[in-house]
Amino acid sequence: MKKLILTSAIAFTTLFASAQNFMVVTTYDGDQEETMDMFTQNFGFGYAVNDTWTVGLITAGEDSLGDANYDLWGRYNMKNNTYVSLQAPTEEMMDNLTIGIGYSFNVWQGLNVEPNYSMGLKEDENGEREGTFKLGLSYKF
Repeated sequence: MKKLILTSAIAFTTLFASAQNFMVVTTYDGDQEETMDMFTQNFGFGYAVNDTWTVGLITAGEDSLGDANYDLWGRYNMKNNTYVSLQAPTEEMMDNLTIGIGYSFNVWQGLNVEPNYSMGLKEDENGEREGTFKLGLSYKF
């Protein structure tokens, strides 16, 4: 049992020791009144599992009580700096699943500007699926 715990500890230490595995993302939200909220309303943190897959948590506003909501997000990096993203709330996940596609422009040493388009997979009560174009920023550690 001690060997298993030690092996697991070493594996997790080496997994998290690589500086190229973490990513911080945000999306510009012009609907917010405060300047800081425009950049922090959709702020997220992710872990790059390998060169193509990233998973993490992202803020998704507040509920009726004022508590922060968080969504799960994932990203699949394709060729030529394009990616497919997936975002789902922690409750009623399949009903509110959002998928998107984007492009990552490397601006400076890990800082990226990322225009993307996303839409919900499920139709709303009017039978429509309205997509949104967003401008995001990311930084890879």
